[in-house]
Amino acid sequence: MITRVALAHPELSAVNFTGSSDVFRSLYGRIADGVKERKYRDFPRLVAETSGKNFHLIHSSADISNAVKHTIRASFEYAGQKCSACSRIYIPEMGPPEDFESFTGPVIHQAAFEKLTRVINAANTDSRLELVAGGKYGGGKVFFIEPTVYTAKALDHPLFGQELFGPILVVHIYRDADFDSLLAKIDQQGGGFALTGSIFATDPAAIRSAEDRLRYAAGNFYINCKTTGAVIGQQSFGGARGSGANDKAGSANILMSFTAPRTLKEEYHSLDTVLYPSNC
Repeated sequence: MITRVALAHPELSAVNFTGSSDVFRSLYGRIADGVKERKYRDFPRLVAETSGKNFHLIHSSADISNAVKHTIRASFEYAGQKCSACSRIYIPEMGPPEDFESFTGPVIHQAAFEKLTRVINAANTDSRLELVAGGKYGGGKVFFIEPTVYTAKALDHPLFGQELFGPILVVHIYRDADFDSLLAKIDQQGGGFALTGSIFATDPAAIRSAEDRLRYAAGNFYINCKTTGAVIGQQSFGGARGSGANDKAGSANILMSFTAPRTLKEEYHSLDTVLYPSNC
């Protein structure tokens, strides 16, 4: 009801939206139709922070214990129900990581539970995936999904591009020699989103390479830190591509989206002679 009233008003000037990319695309289209129909006094400004398919990239030089702890938190806190949650990870060939107990709650409602269980049911019978942990869920009045990890045998598996908004993590294990070529693939994957991403490494050359090659893959890029937990007011936040308008909430940039700048020019002399060429 609020949306209908706001989008129908001729003085609609701006929309500040947080939610899914598909819902924002719908709002964007309706506003565009209103602009085409000359419904609004102004061209409405659109600010959005939407979905993500966020990654952790582990380099062979990484502090593995640190990377494991950050990944567990980024993937499974709030049952993965954060726009910045890690849901895809790229790991170099190495031994098994440290084992941690789970600390997570249920997903938010039945619709989310049913969507995630459909994904798990399909993944559990997918020959291209290997279940590493979890893969089970509860039911009834508590919509609990076990923290779940799959290893994909092929890098092009659809789970690397499907936003789930739940505690499901897909893993690709790469050869150290493939690190540079992997960066291009990470940039291409992620379902067209570009919200958050992180590299775990101590090799400065690897860090700088990832920072450069993945500059458009994540509006918020982290080094040796999980992809979740940005505190607005301390760290500006926002993503591009399908993840929003990247206006960076928490920074001065976003304020310009809600203002109408005005330029004033005054003259106190008469115009007697004009010299050409002139831009005055």
